[in-house]
Amino acid sequence: MSKPSRQGIAQSLFYLSLVVGVLGLGNHHSFSQQLSPAARVSLITYGPGDDDISSAFGHTEIRIVDPIFGIDQNYSYGGFNYRADWFILKFIQGTLLYYIDIHNINRVAYYYQQANRSIQEQALNLSPSQRQQLFAALEENYLPQNRYYRYKFYYDNCATRPRDMIAQACGDSLTIPSRSRMTGKSYRDWMNDYLTGKPWYQLGMNLALGYPSDEQTDGWQAMYLPDQLSDQLRHATIRQANGQVVPLVQSEPTLFAAEKVVRQPVPFVAEPDVVFTLLSILVIGFTIGRYLRGRRVDRWLDWLLFGVSGFVGWFLVVLWLIRDDGVTAWNPTLLYLLPLHVPLVYWATGTTTTSKGRATYFGITAGFILLGMYLSNIPGWFDVVYPLMLLVRCLVNCQPIPVNHQTPIQVY
Repeated sequence: MSKPSRQGIAQSLFYLSLVVGVLGLGNHHSFSQQLSPAARVSLITYGPGDDDISSAFGHTEIRIVDPIFGIDQNYSYGGFNYRADWFILKFIQGTLLYYIDIHNINRVAYYYQQANRSIQEQALNLSPSQRQQLFAALEENYLPQNRYYRYKFYYDNCATRPRDMIAQACGDSLTIPSRSRMTGKSYRDWMNDYLTGKPWYQLGMNLALGYPSDEQTDGWQAMYLPDQLSDQLRHATIRQANGQVVPLVQSEPTLFAAEKVVRQPVPFVAEPDVVFTLLSILVIGFTIGRYLRGRRVDRWLDWLLFGVSGFVGWFLVVLWLIRDDGVTAWNPTLLYLLPLHVPLVYWATGTTTTSKGRATYFGITAGFILLGMYLSNIPGWFDVVYPLMLLVRCLVNCQPIPVNHQTPIQVY
């Protein structure tokens, strides 16, 4: 009996691995599997949706397909447990753990189709070693000890993780022309592009975000958004082993095209800009009218307006202190939503406070308000009309009580 050749041994080992792979299709791979030469890697981009605020920016996944071993699975970053203990608190604090999940695209396609969210696939022109390296890295991320991570809105999310994984697998063979090119937009600007149809969400998020959101982005930083990642990789190139430079995206089929629908806008009177403008007009008109008719200052109105502003300010301070992603730090809206209004406004308007003390408090507050109006960067009219309303209240409270005046300021 002759000895088996080296080629025969290699073929036997390959077919043995093939059999093992086929037998293990029902379960996720518990070992580092070698992909076949027929394996493919692609980037899946889901369009923005209207389900909730988390769907407004779209979603990104990496798809690995190996027809020889029967692999077809999407690696999806950004999953989280809605039923986690203290979910709301952890979500606000930024300590809610996110995780990578694996699923077959056919299992989720129906959901995205029903939600009228587009599904685009970009087949990536990776070498076998790059595909293998990317697959191994994704599998390592999926291990129980590595699966969970701390989500960071701009810096570590469902788009930045696939971006980093692909860039790491490709190394210096990958060239993204727009990577270091300034986009002319800040993180906040990119975010607001996706929130124009959700004005109350837009206002709330802009109130909470501080100066780090106004940092101007280059192409790499802008890829925190799935659409930007897809668009910039579309223009990327990769250098193959023979030195030839080819497009990174080999093909770009659309798996599902969302229907173009005319979305019902928020009713005009329910727009935040309109609501706060009307509120400001009412308060300013009421304040000036009461003052001119009888030099009256209504303390209950100060308690309400500055009390609410202070309460919101304390909430923003807590966000600043408890979040570790930095996006809520150095928030200029705190200059007119001053936390110290609670409790100082109740002291400044108290019966035991002198006119000088009251005028000093509201004079300093007016200065902070003007500075906040100058530095704040919230789209729309809120950071003009709301602080203007508070400013008018400050000016009225700063008026001295004339000596021997027949109609002194009357406090209510």
